[in-house]
Amino acid sequence: MSQRELINKGVANGRWGEAVAVEFLRRHGFEILETNSRPFKKDQRLEIDIVARDKKEETIVFVEVKQHSNLSPYQRRLRRVDSKKKKNLRCACNAWRRCNNLCSSPYRFDVVEIYGEPGYRPIIDHISNVRLFVPGERFVRWG
Repeated sequence: MSQRELINKGVANGRWGEAVAVEFLRRHGFEILETNSRPFKKDQRLEIDIVARDKKEETIVFVEVKQHSNLSPYQRRLRRVDSKKKKNLRCACNAWRRCNNLCSSPYRFDVVEIYGEPGYRPIIDHISNVRLFVPGERFVRWG
């Protein structure tokens, strides 16, 4: 398989994973507010996969979706959410909150890991309230 075909397959699997995550969250009582949200249109790194509202807790939930082709007992959860990704997500989430005038609303960060590929039944791991934000943090310090 060529490099281009591998990239296209990865993008297709990622879109499939996000669609699976959206459906999973809806079935569990979340209202989907946005998908693939970019508060800063020019900065492609700052993307939020899913912005949802947890109806039970009345909380804004920022969701990062990670799609993996298979589940291995030797791999740890959240292995692809590194410190650089967390920093970008903090910036994007805080910017989204400011742009939508929701700075004082309660919020949290979740990760949904999807194991599988299109055409097969996925295994879904919803990791709620991931420690991404510093307690009491309101805005990211710029500079």
